[in-house]
Amino acid sequence: MKISVVGAGGNVGSTVALSIAQRDFAKEVVSVDLEIKKDDKTFNPAKGRALDEWQTAPIHLFDTYVHGTTDYADTKDSDICVITAGVPRRPGMSRDDLLGTNANIVKTVTEKLVEHSPDTIIVVVSNPLDVMTYVAYKASGLPAEKVVGMAGILDTARYRAFLATELNVSPKDIQALILGGHGDTMVPLPRYTTVAGIPVTQLISKEKLDAIIERTKMGGGELVGLMGTSAWYAPGAASAQMVEAIALDQNRIFPCAAWLTGQYGLKDLYVGVPVKLGKGGVKEVIEIELNADEKALLDSSAEHVRSSFVDLGRLMTF
Repeated sequence: MKISVVGAGGNVGSTVALSIAQRDFAKEVVSVDLEIKKDDKTFNPAKGRALDEWQTAPIHLFDTYVHGTTDYADTKDSDICVITAGVPRRPGMSRDDLLGTNANIVKTVTEKLVEHSPDTIIVVVSNPLDVMTYVAYKASGLPAEKVVGMAGILDTARYRAFLATELNVSPKDIQALILGGHGDTMVPLPRYTTVAGIPVTQLISKEKLDAIIERTKMGGGELVGLMGTSAWYAPGAASAQMVEAIALDQNRIFPCAAWLTGQYGLKDLYVGVPVKLGKGGVKEVIEIELNADEKALLDSSAEHVRSSFVDLGRLMTF
């Protein structure tokens, strides 16, 4: 099993690469990124970080070989490719502000990857997530089930972490779903949130739950405000979990950005929904029952995503 991670000279990509290696299901992780020049010197972040990660293998006890490169030819015959490349989010910047720059980056990266691995599966992490997944889908020419975006796993992880802190329980026992776009219009679903099978609404007041939901929606922005850049530990771990589910054909049910063809009354866009992940990518889009309020929130979030698709159409053609 060969996994390639593009953008691995940065925080998110390098965390994806190391998280995959630590899970020890792959034979090889190829970390790809550009060289950078600074003070008349040339540096190779992907090679450097990959070497540092590989040197943790005797400590973390994994066999997955991690190595860095600037040459996409080294990604040849990758089973799965993870795209984290792009400009990171900065204070005061929305995900949509990243649209034009990152769309061109993701398009170029995708074309290079598919040139060397025409049967690969692509997991997109670059922001704005939903529309970048669409860019990769169009640029790759792959079937929609082989191009999927990392969104809901990260969003639910934040939601579950906040709940675990408030309730003073193990995050292992919390299950949750978040639908919609990866951003401020995401749709957490309290009705589908449980703690060891107990509905969360029985354990926490509506006021506190609503506050946690709002914090979850702004979770990315909170971290940008604290660090001056986007998060990387949780996004990296979420991406690795997706890659593992696909590589090992685990049939895990995760909220991911998937291409919809009528499910939930939505069509021709990528948006976060529950999917079954396994061999070949997205095996199934799972439709859950939504009440009128939940459906209205999902429709509103989907329209926000669709507006980004319209903006993308003004910037590039496929």
